[in-house]
Amino acid sequence: MKEVRIGIIGLGSMGANHARSILEGKIPRAVFTAASDQNPKAAERFPQVPFFPDTEALINSGLVDAVLIATPHFAHTTEGIAALKAGLHVLVEKPISVHKADCERFIAAYQPGRQVFAAMFNQRTDPFYIKLRELIQNGELGALRRIQWTVTNWFRTQAYYNSGGWRATWAGEGGGVLLNQCPHNLDLWQWLFGMPDEVRAFAALGRYHTIEVEDDVTAYLKYRDGTTGVFITSTGEAPGSNRLEVAAERGKVVLENNRFTFTRNEIPMSKYSQTTDKLFVGPPTWEINIPIEGRGPQHNGIITNFVASILDGAPLLAPAVEGIHSVELANAMILSSMENETVSLPMDSARYETLLQRNIAGSKVKAAVAVVPTSADFSKSFNS
Repeated sequence: MKEVRIGIIGLGSMGANHARSILEGKIPRAVFTAASDQNPKAAERFPQVPFFPDTEALINSGLVDAVLIATPHFAHTTEGIAALKAGLHVLVEKPISVHKADCERFIAAYQPGRQVFAAMFNQRTDPFYIKLRELIQNGELGALRRIQWTVTNWFRTQAYYNSGGWRATWAGEGGGVLLNQCPHNLDLWQWLFGMPDEVRAFAALGRYHTIEVEDDVTAYLKYRDGTTGVFITSTGEAPGSNRLEVAAERGKVVLENNRFTFTRNEIPMSKYSQTTDKLFVGPPTWEINIPIEGRGPQHNGIITNFVASILDGAPLLAPAVEGIHSVELANAMILSSMENETVSLPMDSARYETLLQRNIAGSKVKAAVAVVPTSADFSKSFNS
């Protein structure tokens, strides 16, 4: 193979953006060869490309080596499994599935060594987060002690939620801010800091909007080594913030307003605390502003890496098998809040699936399908 023939499943805003990037030559060695969407009018967006009204027809067309799935959340699992079972390479938009049990089913269909299976976690290409991960992994920060991420710049109006009957419903999206806006943040959290052992969260359903699902969340995360974290997000707060603060033995890192600040302790804080004769004064510090420009190649970088992995065996920047972690964090936060308890990780995926199905059964859009919705139902009902 000298190039990869890519079929795009779902021609909404994201799918159409990816299609344009390929057609404009922004993805080396990629060719856009087929498209699928349940809305027949979507065919008019890219008339130069063969269009299929259903996913199965595209998968079996013989026109594609790989698919990029950009459909609503519930469809990711069924469409992705179908593509993997057909032997295709798969790149799936975030989140890879709505809940952990579906992630497990999706991942089980993957054939390592024979397929490339990637997720659209484009924030992993951002040099701010790459630098922070480097400082953590090379020991420059020392042991982590506290993490706090306030990401409330996801403001959405009531008009946004009213723009689609499926929006912000349990049956339509499977969740709110955690499943729709925050998968990138939650993926970065586990990519940078690993998975916690316990989660206690408070997720307000419709605090700021007339919706079924969570639009305001505060979560406390605890690690076995004693590290603690707080994750705060909302779609109702304006003006919002995006501030990531990491306190560690060797200092404090703050990422905010396109600045990367590292206040470095000359002596690790615990060592200083145990050896100094001073009562109130902390260790001397250096103030370091790390110069970083731009936010990286983002979506195009992930697609380019996907193609390079298929053709050259390049390591994936965002393996889809890691996508289960951000979904589990979101699920654990909702489960913790709705059951009013601390949730231990790894989480019981069947327990959360039962809770989600109960929520779906009471959803205002449950009449859109004949039975309690499954992933297959939503690949048919909400694919455009």
